Amino acid sequence: MRILENNYLRVEIADFGAELSGIFDKTRNHNVIWKGDPEYWARHAPVLFPFVGKVNGGFYTHMGACYNMGQHGFARDRMFEFVKGSDTSVTHILKSCEETKKVYPFDFELKVIHTIQGNRLKVNWEVSNSGDSCMYFSIGGHPAFNCPVDDGFAKEDYYVRLGEGKLKYVLIDAETGSVDFENPKEIQGEFRLSEELFDNDALIFDDHQIERASILYPDKTPYVTVECKGFPSFGLWSKPKSGAPFVCLEPWIGRCDNMGFDGELKDKYGVQKLAAGDVFKAEFSIVIG
Repeated sequence: MRILENNYLRVEIADFGAELSGIFDKTRNHNVIWKGDPEYWARHAPVLFPFVGKVNGGFYTHMGACYNMGQHGFARDRMFEFVKGSDTSVTHILKSCEETKKVYPFDFELKVIHTIQGNRLKVNWEVSNSGDSCMYFSIGGHPAFNCPVDDGFAKEDYYVRLGEGKLKYVLIDAETGSVDFENPKEIQGEFRLSEELFDNDALIFDDHQIERASILYPDKTPYVTVECKGFPSFGLWSKPKSGAPFVCLEPWIGRCDNMGFDGELKDKYGVQKLAAGDVFKAEFSIVIG
């Protein structure tokens, strides 16, 4: 476990999955990141790569060949190499190998950099194509935040603020794990949390609608905010029908397949194309308070 610390935050990053595993808010004296209780969900904030969500049927096709792929790809279940670190920044890297190429036939390097600045944790991703042909991928964050975070409150006492006015979202089909894109729904940009909100799994907001997403304390002051300008998709999730005491704010570049999609990887919704030798970079921030 790698520790980052300043006057505002104490942050823990695991080598396994390069996963953000803890944020302690020194100002309010509480833990912000979900503890990973397996009764509800055993993770904290996994890195989703090279896929976000499920692929239709549990497999995808690239240049006529089929590959099996589990939900959210494999990076979250791999040991990353620790590259360098300081009191305020840590860098991890994951490289393709013979095992990864059995399910994802590309040469790549994925670098994950966590940096604290005041009450802000910056998360940087760098995806390098180390092969000699184009590669296709998606990448996403999945940070889970304690909610409620303080004793004496319930999750339903908190609010979420995603933007102004009405926003469009789509839901995941329970049977296939793909997106019911033909039946979008609407929600106000600020609303009170409820258990029923997540009955159909995650709410997915496409088309660059979400640049800043916040969970608000019961008095509507900011608790935690994810800033993700430039991210095309965003997921809002808590484990359905469980009373799980956490909420996930998930910035995504790419997402699960649309219902019925059976085409090539290059035609997958939101997939990124990276030429040989090129590097893709993205950044989002978690702001406490």
